[in-house]
Amino acid sequence: MIRGRNESVPIVVLSSRGDEAGKVQALDLGADDYLTKPFGMDELLARLRAALRHQLQVQGERPVFRSGDLSVDLVRRIVKVGDREIKLSPKEYDLLRVLVQHAGKVLTHRFLLKELWDELTDAQYLRVYVRQLRQKIEADPERPQFVLTETGIGYRLRAAD
Repeated sequence: MIRGRNESVPIVVLSSRGDEAGKVQALDLGADDYLTKPFGMDELLARLRAALRHQLQVQGERPVFRSGDLSVDLVRRIVKVGDREIKLSPKEYDLLRVLVQHAGKVLTHRFLLKELWDELTDAQYLRVYVRQLRQKIEADPERPQFVLTETGIGYRLRAAD
């Protein structure tokens, strides 16, 4: 088995071997796709997007999350409020992705810290990133409509429309 412990990561094999037996073996071992040289960058990127879309569908997630004016494209990593594209830092995006994956549910500080930092760290880090995220996606960060605080517990992303 190719995947090891993380079964949610799609695998696209890039190879100079074009024989059918090699392709069949890679796919039987768990690869999602197989691409032989030579190939163009556009084809590679299209196959990666397709593999990510497929994986999200297998996990029961929609590739694009929408709530009000907020849209998050989980395949292309594009966040928009209305027609305006929002640039997020990697950690801000990871925070938003976790909130999207659990939209409508209250996520505890501890859960979010573990998901985002792989170890328990000071909750102040989380508060800083939530504040930065709100500055970028909320019309009025002092009265958030998307990332809601559950006092003493954690945060919740407003569920999809």
